[in-house]
Parts: sequence; C-alpha cells; structure tokens
Amino acid sequence: GNKPANSPKGHPPDADGHSSVTDLANSLTGDMVMLSPGSEDDDGEGPVSEKLGRIQFSIGYSFQNTTLTVKVLKGQDLPAKDFSGTSDPFVKIYLLPDKKHKLETKVKRKNLNPHWNETFLFEGFPYEKVRERTLYLQVLDYDRFSRNDPIGEVSIPLNKVELGQLKTFWKELKPCSDGSGRRGDLLVSLCYNPTANTITVNIIKARHLKAMDIGGTSDPYVKVWLMHKDKRVEKKKTPVIKRCLNPVFNESFPFDVPAHVLRETTIIITVMDKDRLSRNDVIGKIYLSWKSGPAEVKHWKDMLARPRTNVAQWHSLKA
Repeated sequence: GNKPANSPKGHPPDADGHSSVTDLANSLTGDMVMLSPGSEDDDGEGPVSEKLGRIQFSIGYSFQNTTLTVKVLKGQDLPAKDFSGTSDPFVKIYLLPDKKHKLETKVKRKNLNPHWNETFLFEGFPYEKVRERTLYLQVLDYDRFSRNDPIGEVSIPLNKVELGQLKTFWKELKPCSDGSGRRGDLLVSLCYNPTANTITVNIIKARHLKAMDIGGTSDPYVKVWLMHKDKRVEKKKTPVIKRCLNPVFNESFPFDVPAHVLRETTIIITVMDKDRLSRNDVIGKIYLSWKSGPAEVKHWKDMLARPRTNVAQWHSLKA
C-alpha cells in the first residue's frame, strides 16, 4: 500500500484523545476498510478501468447506390454522469479523419440503456474512399447548462469490415482518447459516530486529476460542504497543493449531524483548481447522501453500517 507523503500536524484530538488524522494516515496501510466501486488497483498505476457500458450499431455499404449506412441501435449499462444517478445519452458519429461533418442521434432522457434505432446515410461515397475512413462513435451525456460530458467511444477502421451486407456489432465503450471524459478520482473516507452525532470526512488523496492550467497541471484543493435539505450548513477546505495531479491531502473534517437529519443530509465534495489571476476552476464533484449515484449511495450505506470505522472508497469526479 502507499504510505501518505505528508502526515498532518496540529489537528485537534478526537473524543478518544487520539488525533484522528494521524490514525487515519497510519490506518491507510492497515485496518481501514477500503471499499471500491470496481477499481481495485490502488497502486496509482494508470487510470481506473471504469466500466463504461457498450453500444450496438450496424454498418453496411450499397455498391449500387454508393451509400454507406450506419445504424445506431442501442446502449447498455452506461454509467451515470448526473447526480440524480442517471445520464441523458446521445451519440455523435464521425467518419475520421473528417471531423467537420458530424451527425448526432437524439438525446434519450434519464436512460442508462437507451434505444436510439436511428439510421444515418452517407450518400455518394465511393467505396475506395469509404475504406480509408474510420467510423468513430462517441457517446455523450447531454447537459443543458454546461459542456456535454463524454461517456466513451468506439472506433472501427472500415477497411477491417466486410461491408457488402449490413453487419451488427456490440462494442465496449473505451474512455475518450482525448481524456475529455475523465476528471480524476478522489479517495475519501467517512466515519459515522452515532453517540457523538458526527460524520468525519477524511479527504485522503486524488489521482489522475484533470489538468486545468496551460502548463498541463493543476493546483488542487478540496472544499467540503455539509448540506441539510438544500441549505448549506457548514464549509471546510484543505490547503492548496501546488502543481500536482496526484495530490495527497490527508485532511480530516468532523461535522455535527444529529441522527434525525441524516436522511436530509448531503455532503458535497468539490475538487477545485486554485487560480491566482482568475476564478478558481471546478475540476469535479462528488455528492454523498442517501440518494446520489450508485457508488455514492453505497459508500453512505457502508458508513452507516460500520459506525466508528473509517470507511474509504475511491470516487470518480463528476462535472
């Protein structure tokens, strides 16, 4: 296991007279319960192999009409990109290397297993030209207010496909090669103490954070908000770690959460990029509560099921 690089100093001791943060730093190598939504590789090597779902489509070519047909049929087991635990997926279609002309399917609202059943025709397209192209499908989560969030991609060089008749494929989605879909991951541990009515949020470390600065790096820090219903109750934040995409924070924040408000409580964790000259950028967020996305709800329930234990889990940051 990785030992954290910096042990924090000067944190107040918790109720048992120990410094909970130092315990946490030690327990990282020992008795902390590690829970992981499908990313067992906590060795910091390479990005998490997230399951991104798969897509079904057909390709065929009519020599008579010099027309390439691409049918986008359906998606399966797409990941939730929205905090409501779902996504609004649509597909962009390119014939690379041409990036100017793209076609798009309709958006399927709140659907992780969408059926598009849409047919796209590339007419007047000589066969020898078709064979030089690569069919590229990118699945995105539509967002009305900000940039659409890439989910994953599939590409098939058309010279590798028998194009005479319509062939149907199921392909696993791969992370988008331009890295646009990934914001990075954060290792967080939660500890619920029912007698003291506290939840202690430990921001342990992050990996593969998205570079927000021109120099290809970021200056990350983490903000933690405690929310009751939709009201912000209390905010804590970590120090900034300069020019680092895999920062170790090891910061511990206790919040008072009486048992009767647990169900209305949400902990919003935002990883920010500190910017001296302009507004600080949001790298990504996690919402932890009874009713956020599947991985977040799992962590919340595991925290309640193991009182007085630091329950740690990696989370993928979301837009």
